[in-house]
This record gives sequence, structure tokens and C-alpha cells, in this order.
Amino acid sequence: MKPAAAPPVLPLEAGPQQSHRRSRVKGLVLIFLALVLFLVSFPDLGPFPRLLPGPLGREQDFKSGCTQPEPLHPSKDSGLDKVFDQISSSAFRNATIRRLSAAVQVKTESFDDLGAIGKDPRWDVFYDFHQYLEDTFPLIHKTLHVEKVNTHGLLYTWQGSDESLKPTLLLAHQDTVPVPPETISSWTYPPWSGEYDGKYIWGRGASDCKNQLIAAMETLELLLEADFTPKRTVLLSFGFDEECSGTLGASKLAAVIQKRYGKDGIAVIVDEGSGFEQAWGTLFAKPGTAEKGYTDVHITVRMPGGHSSIPSDHTSIGILSELITKIEAEQYRTRLVDSNPYYTQLQCGAAYSPEFPSKLKKLLGHRRQGHNTCKAKPDRLAIEAAKQGPEIKYLMQTSQAVDVISGGIKVNALPERATVVVNHRINIGETTQVVQDKLTRLAGEVAKKHNLTLHAFDGQEEPSSVILEPSTYELEAAPVTPADGSGVSPFSVLAGTTRALYGEGVVVTPGIMTGNTDTRYYWALTRHIFRFAPGFDPEDGAGLGSIHTVNERVSVLNHVNSVRWFMLFVRNMDEAEL
Repeated sequence: MKPAAAPPVLPLEAGPQQSHRRSRVKGLVLIFLALVLFLVSFPDLGPFPRLLPGPLGREQDFKSGCTQPEPLHPSKDSGLDKVFDQISSSAFRNATIRRLSAAVQVKTESFDDLGAIGKDPRWDVFYDFHQYLEDTFPLIHKTLHVEKVNTHGLLYTWQGSDESLKPTLLLAHQDTVPVPPETISSWTYPPWSGEYDGKYIWGRGASDCKNQLIAAMETLELLLEADFTPKRTVLLSFGFDEECSGTLGASKLAAVIQKRYGKDGIAVIVDEGSGFEQAWGTLFAKPGTAEKGYTDVHITVRMPGGHSSIPSDHTSIGILSELITKIEAEQYRTRLVDSNPYYTQLQCGAAYSPEFPSKLKKLLGHRRQGHNTCKAKPDRLAIEAAKQGPEIKYLMQTSQAVDVISGGIKVNALPERATVVVNHRINIGETTQVVQDKLTRLAGEVAKKHNLTLHAFDGQEEPSSVILEPSTYELEAAPVTPADGSGVSPFSVLAGTTRALYGEGVVVTPGIMTGNTDTRYYWALTRHIFRFAPGFDPEDGAGLGSIHTVNERVSVLNHVNSVRWFMLFVRNMDEAEL
């Protein structure tokens, strides 16, 4: 009898537990591979960014967006070097204190309601200031060509020996904002005293900006004393109504200069502006290379009048208040475009600052890879940077401020007209049209709710309507000055001069002005416009916080360093092969 055949050996089927275990292992492998791929693509967003190669989060990579030139010293010249050293002497210090103090004492206020030159006597104070400058800086007035433009504008020309070189142009303004009489008692020293207390010179105009005007004049007077002969023409242009938008001063001066030298006929312009800032454990010098735009919008609500004992449910004042509330409730987006100079400062901070926030660095690295640049999405980098405070937020956001309101003339009469003025400073990358579009939309909602007609920037108005009107003065954001520190350029000369004076620990980065200077009229003359207050005093806490307010002042060390900076800059520009 044959034994029974053995049953065939079949492969074992996986049991439920083994099948689950294999699926889990396979899933973990896929997750691991996906994680590795993610870390390779975005190393700075992972938990161990330093373990993997990649361009994000490394200081040397951020430095490519914040090139720092070497300190730039002019060629050795025993006579000029001796004069430069004398600026730090006690004799020069005491003399320039007297000169700046006396300049502050000349009450060159400018007012929004000034009448015509020659008719309104409040302009006449500028004759006194001109005479003061002539008496104080005799070599300048003897040697340079001095012109009076539109009566009170000052244009000084120091002709260079090489007419093929574009001129260096230094700006300042002679006028100051007024001092409200009711604030005088709050000043530590009288606002027109020019008092020196051993550290500061006090008074209106001490830091905005007679200090910069006097520093430029001191520089040229010293160079003339040393028999310096420039190759590159040097121009000084001093307006007299900068605090009233410069329409009579800087605009006329710029027109004369452009007629003489042509469009793009100037090598570089330096005007008043931003100075130095301590951030993230680093000292930054921040010459303004851009300015936000500007527009005021006038909003009027017209409603039928009548006796207040029989009022309508909503008066013009009430409806206007509703619109104001809607406007303030909707801020403009915080957005940082790559052309905004603050984007460069962030790269400088990531490259050189030991205390630069890690989250900002990650987001900045993400931006460098081209991520999160869609206009429809929130700008995470800008939003995170804005957490540093409003002074940073408004470098990246259009601002709106309800500044002036009026309406009603009698307590028992319904107001037929109520008006508000909303001031805007336009973000880099946006235009005045953005403001008009937003206000048109919000005003349209309120007008429709109250059955009113909307006239949005059409130059018309009628009873029972909401009217939007632009101001007569509007300004788009300024062209952005090139600010690459590599090679030879006006920015590298400015940055190299600053690092020569204050040391290589200073990081020079382009800055942005939230206000506007007289340079708004000089855009056609050059691409290289810098709004910079070059004086620095590490112990001076006043800075921009003291301008346009009580106790305006400037430290003497700040002022003396301004003279030293201008001396180096004029000489460096004279030697620069641009």
C-alpha cells in the first residue's frame, strides 16, 4: 500500500497582526522619506537647519544682500588731514557751538498761511539769516558763486576743475516749524535761545535742520582755508519753506539746477533724513534711500439743514463719524516688497546682528527662496517684523490718520456740511490709487445705507451726498536709490565714509523715510539721493524724537561728527571714479 502523498507546501498567509505591522513600517518609511525631502528643500524650516546644506539661515548667504564696503579714507594730504584733525579740537568745538547757537537764534519760522513773498512781512526774517551766514562764513561768500533763487533760496556753487565730473549736491533748509506760544513754558530753555548746557544746543531748528546746514557750511569754509581745489563741483542748495512742502523754495532751486546741469546731471544728493539705529545688538547707519508717498483726502457729508428740535435720525456729523469708524477699523495691509529698503535691513540684521530673531531669519530665508510673495496672501515676513512696534510697522504699511474735522455752526441748527481730512503716507509698492479705491468702497457703503449720492474724486458735489476730494498736493512713493555696497557707487562712497569715521562695527543699510524732504523736487537730477543725518553721538537719546516738538536739541558731539563726516564725504566724492 503506497503511503499517502504529502500535501503540497503552500506559502503561509500573513496574519492580521503581521499585515498591520508591515503596513505601519511602510508608512513610517514613506513619512521619513518625505521628511528628508522637506528638510533638503527647506532646511531652515526644519528642526535642525545647521545639519543640512542649503542657502537659508546662514549669515554668509544673507551678506550677499547686505554688502559692506571697506572704510573709505581720502588720499593722504598733510594740509587737509591737519584741518580734519582740528575739527575735533576744543577750539573748533567752541567756535561751532557759537555759530550753530547764533543760527538757531534767528527765528526763521515758516507758516502754512504765509502770503506772497515781498508782501507778507513774515518772510523778511530770511534776509537776517542770509546776512548772518555771510558774516559767519566769509570765505564761502567771497569765493563761491552765490545766488538767491526766488528771493530767499540759497544756491552756492564751488566750481570744480573737471567739468566732465557730475557735481556733488548737499541740501538743507533754512526754515523751521513754528513754536506754539502755549508750549513755550514747557521748554527747558527758551526755544529761540540757542542755549548750550555743556552737552546740547537747544532750540527750534537745532536738529531740523540748521545743524546740517551749518555743518555743510563749516566744511566748505574749512576746505577753503586749507586751499582745497575740488575737481568735482560742489553745490549747496538751501530751501526756505520745506516745512510748508517746499513749493517756493526747493522746487525753484531744483529747476535752476536742472536747467544748468540737465536731467541726471548730478552725481549724488545728500539731504537731511534718518541717522543711526541700535537694533538686534548692532549699530546701523540708515541713509534714507526711499520715501513713502503722500496724499490727503477730504471727505464731506452734505445733508439738509433744519432746526435741531426736529432732527433727522442721522446728521451729517453722525454719518461722517460712521464713515470715519469704518475707515479706522480697516487698516492697509502690512506688506514688504523686495524694493523696500527695510527688506535690505532685515538681511543686514540676519547677516551681522547677534540678536536677530530666529523666527525672522527663517521667514527671511523662506522669502529668499521666492516663497510667500503672492500678493493675495498675508505677508508673513512683514507681519512678523511689524511686531517690533509701530515705527517698524509703518515702514511696510500705508498709514492713515484722521487729523482735521469740522462741522456745524450752531447748537440748535442741523449741520448741513461736515468735513474730515485723512492723511496717508503710501507704502513702497503701492500708489495713491490704492487709497482712493479703499475710500471709494467704504464711502459707497455708507452712502448707500443712508440713501446719499456718492461723488468719489469726480470734482462734483450736490446736496445729500458724500464727496471725496484729493488734496492739491499728492506725491507717489519716491524712486528707490540704488544701494549696493559692492564696487564704486555713490552708496559705497557714503557707506565707506561712514565706516571710516565710526568704525567697521557700523553696518550701513538703506533706510526708508516715512515723511518727505525737499528731495521730492530733485528726483530728475540723479538716481542717487540719500536722506541722511550723518552725525552720531552714542550717548544722545534725543535724535528724531525731539524735532517738531518741545525741547528740540542736538548734542555737540553729534554736530561736530557731522562736520567730520561732510569733510570726508566731499573729499571721497572728489576722488571717486563713478
